[in-house]
Amino acid sequence: MEHTHIYRQGTSPEAPTLLLLHGTGGNEQDLLPLAEMISPTSNVLGVRGNVLENGMPRFFRRLAEGVFDLEDLVKRTHDLNEFLNWAAAEYDFDRSRIVAVGYSNGANIAASLLFHEGDALQGAILHHPMVPLRDKTLPDLTGVPVFIAAGRRDPMCTPQESEDLNELLSGAGADVKLHWENGGHQLSRAEVGMAAAWFKEKFL
Repeated sequence: MEHTHIYRQGTSPEAPTLLLLHGTGGNEQDLLPLAEMISPTSNVLGVRGNVLENGMPRFFRRLAEGVFDLEDLVKRTHDLNEFLNWAAAEYDFDRSRIVAVGYSNGANIAASLLFHEGDALQGAILHHPMVPLRDKTLPDLTGVPVFIAAGRRDPMCTPQESEDLNELLSGAGADVKLHWENGGHQLSRAEVGMAAAWFKEKFL
């Protein structure tokens, strides 16, 4: 499944490729400043979601705010995984070394990749994610590093949601770091700074 995307070749063959996944209404360029902060020498693959909600790009459909269309979520997750296979061949980067950086809806599809495709990602930075779906047996994620940034006053993604996601991923063996901010659903410079320090420790 083709996605509108942007690819930038990095300067370090050792650094993982960053997969950038925007929030609702964003596009493939939205998170480029985050990539610059997190790993300026990495290849960057920014992807635009294929679903439109009132003209705003998303990565999968939802039935209402916070209520996901699970059938569509699963289909779009597999589509994105296939796209990553294609992109790795097309741009000649290491398919086994992709770290997702997602915000909100983009973080949700990245979490869904972890839930469905055990080897899709080498790791993930999830800014304000929700649990993509429940009652699913997760693949073996032993040692997969995951950074979750959550807001204690996030109206869209409650602290409990972040705790649950942490628990589910940790239960599958992932190496999860849950970082709390006191704010709401917005991305803060502080949490990106923490993600960058974490990334350096895990991958560089």
